[in-house]
Amino acid sequence: MLVRPSEMTGRQRSTVHRLNEPQRALVEAHVDGSPRRVNRSPVALVREEWRVVDRWWTEEPVSRRYFDVVLAGGEHAVVFHDEEVGRWFSQRGT
Repeated sequence: MLVRPSEMTGRQRSTVHRLNEPQRALVEAHVDGSPRRVNRSPVALVREEWRVVDRWWTEEPVSRRYFDVVLAGGEHAVVFHDEEVGRWFSQRGT
């Protein structure tokens, strides 16, 4: 069933999220900035790391350092440090 946003109640609207929207994450990092723990789970392996720098010419630049990690329990996660706001976020892993 498809529900239009105009037909949603206030509570329904507050629980709707974009697909794969970043969520705040609790990350403990090593001195080099790589994650040591993600949401209290130890990181077993950093599979990949990359940077995204975009929109530097606007008033809302993007500067993020991403990590594709495997946690100690075997779960995959993608976390990034947003260097513009100084916070960590997670996105669904592959």
